[in-house]
Amino acid sequence: MKTKLTTSLFCFFFLSTQAICQDVIKQIPCDNPFLKNQADSIIDEYTARGFTLLRQASVTMESQYEMPIILPMMEGSWYFFAFLADPTSRINEVRMFDWNEKQVIYQKNYGSDKNGHINTFSYIPKFTEHYMIKPVQVNKQKKKGLCGYVVLMKRTQDAPERKN
Repeated sequence: MKTKLTTSLFCFFFLSTQAICQDVIKQIPCDNPFLKNQADSIIDEYTARGFTLLRQASVTMESQYEMPIILPMMEGSWYFFAFLADPTSRINEVRMFDWNEKQVIYQKNYGSDKNGHINTFSYIPKFTEHYMIKPVQVNKQKKKGLCGYVVLMKRTQDAPERKN
C-alpha cells in the first residue's frame, strides 16, 4: 500500500507520462449540496476575517481510509483548514504531518456532537515546506461513496473592522 501511495504521489508531482503512472489513484469529486453550502459559509466567514481561498474540493471517500493531501506552506503564514465529513459518519479525524513525517496536528470529532462532521484548525508553519494532511471518516452505514469536502485558506490581510 505504501509503495502504491509513493508511486502515486511521485507520478502526481513529477511525471506526466502515462507509461509509468497507470496506477495513479484519482480523486473523484462528489455532489453533496448540504456540505457545499456549509463549506461556502465557512469560506465566506473566513474571507471576512482576511483569509483568501487557496483550494477547495469535494472528494469521494471510503470509510476508514485516509485521503492524503500534500500542500506547500510558507513559514510564518497563517493557514486555515476545514474538513467536512459526511454527516452520517460517526467519527472524523484530521492529522497533519510536516515533511519529516512528524505529526503537528491531530483532531478527532464525533458525529454525535453538534457540527461533529466539521473539523477545522489554524496553523502557522515554522518552516517553508510541504505538509501532508490526512482526513479520514468512519461510517458503519456506508463503507464507500462517502462525500468529504476540504477547504484551505491563507490569511492575506487584516480583517476589516466591523461597523455596529
